[in-house]
Amino acid sequence: MKQRILTGVIALILFIPLLIIGNEPFTIVVYLLATVGLYELLKMHKINWFSPPGLLAIILLWLLLFPAADVDFTISFLNNTAQIIVVFVFVLLAYTVLLKNKFTFDDVGFVLLAVFYVGMGFFYLLQTRNGSDGLAYIFFAFLLIWSTDTGAYFAGRALGKHKLWPEISPNKTIEGAVGGIILAIVVGVIFHLIYGFPYSITAIIIISIMVSVFGQIGDLVESAFKRHYDIKDSGKILPGHGGILDRFDSAIFVFPVLHLILQLITGN
Repeated sequence: MKQRILTGVIALILFIPLLIIGNEPFTIVVYLLATVGLYELLKMHKINWFSPPGLLAIILLWLLLFPAADVDFTISFLNNTAQIIVVFVFVLLAYTVLLKNKFTFDDVGFVLLAVFYVGMGFFYLLQTRNGSDGLAYIFFAFLLIWSTDTGAYFAGRALGKHKLWPEISPNKTIEGAVGGIILAIVVGVIFHLIYGFPYSITAIIIISIMVSVFGQIGDLVESAFKRHYDIKDSGKILPGHGGILDRFDSAIFVFPVLHLILQLITGN
């Protein structure tokens, strides 16, 4: 527990200043985090980082992470990226032939899905930070994620009787999940009252519920990966916490969902 707390404190001391600074320093950090996360996922599937599929996956990830603020440029960039993805798919499929099915069609699917799984979360983390009131939304989202984890932990220990999904995560309970949502609502409303988002209390409550629910889904998805590959943690880079995916599993789901919700609310 001491190691876990110490690692968490050090990580926050390093991460928060870069988050506040934003711009290129934060972008570089996000690229590094996403790259390590992809490495952890490829390692689960026993794909070497320095193999042709591993290197192609990293290049594609970096392309997907490219933060484009200008609308016209974004459309052009996405169109070009889509064409590059097609090329990558053909190259990976050709690689299955070269290796005489030691690298299979299923492996191609895994590599592409791994890139999009990691890439979408960290891309929208960057997009949120670079957007209007980005810093406030980032802190809002992370506070909801952390409060969900905290509420689920204490509610689960005090009231947990009904397993949420024992085949995937045997320690999680329905009572814990509800407790996490309730605490997220409380924290979300308090943050709104202090900061003053341009939304109603009702909207903030709905956003808090959605973020909490999808954060827990992200946690369960990562648990399902680890259960499938029979590993305890995605990595060892954070002593006491595991890997990057272990720490950002909820965020990978939350930031795309938060972006979509805000777009629906604002109509932009």
